[in-house]
Amino acid sequence: MKAYEESHPWITFRASDIKDLPPRTWMLLGEARAICQQVTNTPLKPGIAEHLNEVALIKGAQATTAIEGNTLNQEQVAGIHRGEYTAPPSRAYQEREVRNVLDALTDIDEQARNGTLEHLTAELICDYNHLVLNATEHAPDARPGELRDHSVVVGNYRGAPAEDCQYLIRRLAEWLESDMFRSDDPETEFALTVIQAIYAHLYIAWIHPFGDGNGRTARLLEFMLLARSGQMPLLAAHLLSNHYNLTRDQYFRELEAASRSRLTHRFVAYATQGLLDGLREQIELVREQQMEVSWTNYVNEVMDQFPTSQASNRQRDLVLAMPPNTAMPREDLTVLTPALAAHYANTGPRTLSRDLNRLAKAGLILRERRSWKANTGVMFTFMPPAAAP
Repeated sequence: MKAYEESHPWITFRASDIKDLPPRTWMLLGEARAICQQVTNTPLKPGIAEHLNEVALIKGAQATTAIEGNTLNQEQVAGIHRGEYTAPPSRAYQEREVRNVLDALTDIDEQARNGTLEHLTAELICDYNHLVLNATEHAPDARPGELRDHSVVVGNYRGAPAEDCQYLIRRLAEWLESDMFRSDDPETEFALTVIQAIYAHLYIAWIHPFGDGNGRTARLLEFMLLARSGQMPLLAAHLLSNHYNLTRDQYFRELEAASRSRLTHRFVAYATQGLLDGLREQIELVREQQMEVSWTNYVNEVMDQFPTSQASNRQRDLVLAMPPNTAMPREDLTVLTPALAAHYANTGPRTLSRDLNRLAKAGLILRERRSWKANTGVMFTFMPPAAAP
């Protein structure tokens, strides 16, 4: 009998209590899969897609380090990523922590795109720990990428016995790569992939195999498993880290409850809800971008029916500059963009009225008292009224 079996009996490498997940969690996993498919299959301009992926990467890196106490905010992390921000000397150690995580996430991202992500092994988990701790001001008795040989206590939680860490980390890698998390059914396969990633995170937290950086290592591993699956867009694979950071008080409570009860279904339900919340926000962003592209195409199609002229070009610029779902006072319309301001600075006082009347007659704008708004609702003819913007 190994020491951990007596001190940490909740480390069982079994997922039998998945059957105890409430029906609502299975429904949430189904919705998560549907959103992932929708995000994956929605065409976006390359620039927009790159922007969304960059935002997801920055949020993921900021969340991964913030939950460990790093206080650099999202804007500063974005600056580090783009080479536009350098932390002051007193916070240089935090910048290094962020750079390590950004580099690791970027490497995993590229490997996922190339299909070269490795089979999960204990050595790979150690490599991830080395990546997050390299050249940082970590705990003095921690060695980046090496399993600890001493006892650790985090808060009120004591990690698994050091003598068992090598066995446990190898067992974890083998278990996560086992048929337990495989299925020939696509819907079930997606659910098992999400659960696999959550278990990977949970078990690293329970074992605490390294002298420092266990949380960051767990979140890298979680991200890798989701990115590798091919069932989740890369911008969504960061969402669990964001959720843990946004709800860190509940995160620690759920970790404690899982070890105390020796059951995992509550932690899985908690993580799944956070994943879906993040996915719902992302699909709304994707929908807004798709709406912008569709509206631009529609406006161009309508305006192309008119003879090309300075007036029609100005009218096209005007309607495309109008913010969606927002009625704008007439006096604000000519200064929506510098280009519009320049256009109207050289026209007569009645020009705006003629432009508005032409756009309204074409069905591109609507009048609301003394204000005007883009008629984007024209593209939702077959959508239930409550669902239209």
